[in-house]
Amino acid sequence: MAKLMISISGIRGVVGDGLTPQMIVNFAQAFGTYLGGGKVVVGRDSRVTGPMVKHAVFSGLMAAGMDVIDIGICPTPTVQMAVKKLKALGGIAITASHNPIEWNALKLIGSSGMFLDEAQGKKVIAVVEKNGYRNVKWDQIGKPEIYEDAIQDHIKAILKLKLIDTDEIARRKFRVVVDCVNGAGGTLLPALLEELGCEAIFMNEEPTGLFPRAPEPLPENITDLCERVKKEKADVGFAVDPDVDRLAIVTEKGEPFGEEFTLVSAANYVLSKKNGPIVVNASVSRAIDVIAAKFNSEVFRTKVGEIYVAKKMEKVKAAIGGEGNGGVILPELHLGRDAPLGIALTLQQLAVTRMKASELRGSLPQYFQGKNRIEIKNYDVASILKEIEKRYKNEQLDKTDGLKILWEESWVHIRPSNTEPIIRIYSEAKTKEEAEALGYRFINEVEDIIKKNK
Repeated sequence: MAKLMISISGIRGVVGDGLTPQMIVNFAQAFGTYLGGGKVVVGRDSRVTGPMVKHAVFSGLMAAGMDVIDIGICPTPTVQMAVKKLKALGGIAITASHNPIEWNALKLIGSSGMFLDEAQGKKVIAVVEKNGYRNVKWDQIGKPEIYEDAIQDHIKAILKLKLIDTDEIARRKFRVVVDCVNGAGGTLLPALLEELGCEAIFMNEEPTGLFPRAPEPLPENITDLCERVKKEKADVGFAVDPDVDRLAIVTEKGEPFGEEFTLVSAANYVLSKKNGPIVVNASVSRAIDVIAAKFNSEVFRTKVGEIYVAKKMEKVKAAIGGEGNGGVILPELHLGRDAPLGIALTLQQLAVTRMKASELRGSLPQYFQGKNRIEIKNYDVASILKEIEKRYKNEQLDKTDGLKILWEESWVHIRPSNTEPIIRIYSEAKTKEEAEALGYRFINEVEDIIKKNK
């Protein structure tokens, strides 16, 4: 079966099995048609299919009369920031983020530097569905140009943040190990850590796109980093995904923080310095609620997806926000998940508190999550959720995104993925064993419903 996912923020699929050059040209030209002419920024991660996809994107955009600003291999947040800095009408980040190597995608960005929202995305999809592409004449074809300073612009913006004291971080002379998974992180993180006065040891730094591990920086995928942190007697370790919007932290003991606690830790520091609400998605740990209560801050929850969080942050003037996949959003920088920002905030907090990374993790509220998935193929997810809702109608239910069932000290969240053909089943409790047992219980329930519906 062809693997192609079309959503409001773009298209994502397996190259050669759904994601074809023709489809890429169509969506790029549709985006150019939607924008109506002007400048558009294009950057990509290091995937081996990136050059093919990039040239197809250029063709579609230029055919619609768009001038293309090529910023090369760089993090997705760098593309978002470049759109605003260069006053472009939009941008395309060519990346499948945490998906495996055979996947690639187009992430569509509006003039705000945020991904397209639901209404905007539907307009682009409508152009494709109606074959209503803008085709300009030969003398109006868009022109390409190269902009080489986007990465440096990103670094400078982080260093200028009031929340970051570069001298204070540099005085600690942190020894840091970083796993870039041979993605775009190697284009930015060495320079950032040098500016922060760190002794940085890199793993998988070269942006070859040949991922040496599963790209998502989950604890089970970063065991080599954990070992290296201990071997190098480092103060902290960091792992990112290929497009550098997700961050995982490893303590000096070689123990993963858990990607959930990247955001919890950042919120703990940011709220100690400024007031305002927190915005997170429906799957984020209850630990964020404990942090918010500590600082008398209000928590808003949205559907899963960066754009939903970012739009709500903009609306409520949030102090900080993000997602539990290691995505930290700070509005003073930009309204997008940003792993380099997360690294700077982590080092700042370690510098200010004089804590070791393990002590920082231990100081945060203790919750544990289980993250499971089931391939859905052609199953009707809505009917599965409806059946579970019927079974648990007497419990506290939250239907912000999929179905979340809440108990006093635990919850389970069941929802279809936005980025893969799977159902995600996240569970949380006060112990790892309870969280895992809760997750397995609902895996069995979902599989039982699927069997009965066959």
